Amino acid sequence: MTLKRALPALTTVRETVTRALGLLLAFALSACAAEDQATSPQEVRKLAGSPQAQQSRQKTEDQLRATVNAYAKDTPLALGLVAVDDICAGGKARELVFQDGDDGYKIRCHLQITAFYGADPHRIADVLDGILAVGDRAQSKPNPLDTIPFHHGADGRSPLVDYYRGTGPNPNSPSALEPAYLYAGQQRLSWDTLRSSQKTLVSDDVCLGENPPAVRCVREPAGRTVQDIRKQYGMVFKLELSPVDYYIVSKKGKTIVAR
Repeated sequence: MTLKRALPALTTVRETVTRALGLLLAFALSACAAEDQATSPQEVRKLAGSPQAQQSRQKTEDQLRATVNAYAKDTPLALGLVAVDDICAGGKARELVFQDGDDGYKIRCHLQITAFYGADPHRIADVLDGILAVGDRAQSKPNPLDTIPFHHGADGRSPLVDYYRGTGPNPNSPSALEPAYLYAGQQRLSWDTLRSSQKTLVSDDVCLGENPPAVRCVREPAGRTVQDIRKQYGMVFKLELSPVDYYIVSKKGKTIVAR
């Protein structure tokens, strides 16, 4: 092939290669731009309402409610109010400084449940003893943290119960404030104090907004308040279950759901 005849062919090949490289560069820039951008509210709602998100949401809520119901069924506590806070947040734009990881996902959904129970303040020692007894039995289960993780000591006694019976000192120290909470695993149980000057440490729960499926705020029964429970029973116990991330979609397309 002569040089004169080869030049047009070379030009054609060069143009083809240039176009291909241009397309690859455009795709790369588009992908980078998508990863750098914050998730739009429209996409958050679309992902939050997807069948996979809904299935994982329901599974997580059922598991947390099972723990709430275990206290109502097996302990002296009377369930008065259940608060469900379910939030799906979109990822942020690419963070160049002060990185906290919020730019790495398209959406992250977490669900938290708080339950309020009523109890007779004159029987608080028996109430606490009953809760710990259920926790003792739960230790024999494969995963006791799914139910009640609080229990008596190895000798079958509890300094906390003894304190409220008037047969033992403050389990923290003689100069410490009145003990008013138990904490273990993913649960925190607190209650109104009886010997402190501030009697009502458990306060009302506030619903911050409602915009399903991205934001859900459920209060059951509706209109019921913590003060209503206190008036009915005398004192309030509050069970806080740690938030559970049940649905995450990364900007690279990886999906993580609750197990």
